[in-house]
Amino acid sequence: MIKELEKSEGSILAFKISAKVTLEEERQWIQKFDNALKKHDKISALIILGEEASWGLKAGVEDIKWIMTHLDKLHRLALVTDSTVWKWLIKIDSPFAKMAGIGEKYFPLSELDDAWDWVKNKD
Repeated sequence: MIKELEKSEGSILAFKISAKVTLEEERQWIQKFDNALKKHDKISALIILGEEASWGLKAGVEDIKWIMTHLDKLHRLALVTDSTVWKWLIKIDSPFAKMAGIGEKYFPLSELDDAWDWVKNKD
């Protein structure tokens, strides 16, 4: 389940994922990113990942396809979670994101305010 957070504004999008993402939800999510890109050259996102956050196979494939075709449009991704699994997956992925020119950073839930500050930074 994907829920857009009220703090989404302009080129900064914010979401909470709390359960398995369906293909339909993934497509709606991608549409929100595409809509933001119609108005902004680059976008950033803060994503809160709950313990139950996951993607179905088809939704995961859609997610990866979109990301791979929009790498140059992503500025920063703040991934906020207390899940140990997500923490390690983010640490593994971050060097690849950096090579693609994307700032990607893990934050525990207790540092949500720091994550907001970091994702909003345009530098």
